[in-house]
Amino acid sequence: MARQRLKSNLPTKICPVCGFSFTWRKKWAKCWDDVKYCSERCRRHRSSNQQP
Repeated sequence: MARQRLKSNLPTKICPVCGFSFTWRKKWAKCWDDVKYCSERCRRHRSSNQQP
């Protein structure tokens, strides 16, 4: 059985909409480079909060 990663060693990103720091999730394993938003709510509100 593979060793588990410590939660403190997981990669993190910062959501451009709310500024929240979020960590890697197993469901994002194949698309982590494409993940930009911490939640569906932030993804839906992305255009209203983006700066020019």
